[in-house]
Amino acid sequence: MTRKILLTTLLCVFFVSFATAQQPGEISYKDESVLPAGKKGERIQSIIDTFNSNDPDRIRRFIEEECSEKFRNYAPMDEHIDVSLNTFRETGGLTFHSIRTYVPERKGETVIILKDKNFDSWRSIVVRFADEESCLVSFLRFGDARTPSNVTESILTEEDIIQEVKELMTRLCERDVFSGTVLIAKGEDVLYSYACGEASKRFHVPNNIDTKFNLGSMNKMFTSTSIVQLAEKGKLSFQDPISKYVDESWLPEEITSKVTIHHLLTHTSGLGSYFNETFMNGSRARFRALEDFKPLVKDEKLAFEPGKRFRYSNTGMFFLGVVIESVTGQSYFDYIRENI
Repeated sequence: MTRKILLTTLLCVFFVSFATAQQPGEISYKDESVLPAGKKGERIQSIIDTFNSNDPDRIRRFIEEECSEKFRNYAPMDEHIDVSLNTFRETGGLTFHSIRTYVPERKGETVIILKDKNFDSWRSIVVRFADEESCLVSFLRFGDARTPSNVTESILTEEDIIQEVKELMTRLCERDVFSGTVLIAKGEDVLYSYACGEASKRFHVPNNIDTKFNLGSMNKMFTSTSIVQLAEKGKLSFQDPISKYVDESWLPEEITSKVTIHHLLTHTSGLGSYFNETFMNGSRARFRALEDFKPLVKDEKLAFEPGKRFRYSNTGMFFLGVVIESVTGQSYFDYIRENI
């Protein structure tokens, strides 16, 4: 196993993966570990320095002064800032390695390859500039990256892998990036197990190797698969408005008539998250059946016209559970146990 494969595997476990820097049809790439000359190089360095600053004021200035109007208006300023701060937290900062070029050429795009300080893994920033003169940023996207062409990675032995993971977990736990448990086994033999962080930061309960964890958003795969099963059986259509399944005791029809099942599945509904102050400050024991969540979602508003934008939505996925109950006549949990 190479170090790249090991770290990629761990990244997939710990975080939702960024979009990849590779595109279909690209057969080769080359890395040059030198910044472009002039304004473009200065702008690239500023992008890296801004993300590494972990400073909301610095990020705001960058968006206002070094990005095009179209890019600034793509999302509210708070969302721009949150993306940058979250990227810093997940990566621990980024170190420039190279500028990557592809065959065939990616016209209008500059691909920056960087080293992630938390995972010591390869990341990319794809950037487009408004024009050559101003080099204002008009597009920016983070991603994982393949090993640079000017780097050779060594093959890891089983002992190397365990040592790498030990060092990685120590680093991530010291920085409070990871909280949980890790187990590596080969057949029946446990090669490594480790626990760190707190199961509850409110009550300072430490994790141990037997700590049970909430599945969290892993549930979304079960929910989505269930919806697809029901579509395959002809029980629903992806284009159905959810008003067909969600009555006005949940949300007004003026909202549900605009939102389709497809919107919910693709996080393009415009709905938000029921993880609000009431939920966070209340006992989880109050929320067992789907009906119990009504007070948390009844005041939801659409942030945009459904289908116009992407916005990760816990409320949207929750309503797919309501759809499942409506279509099957079963509780969400019973359906999942029996069919997933």
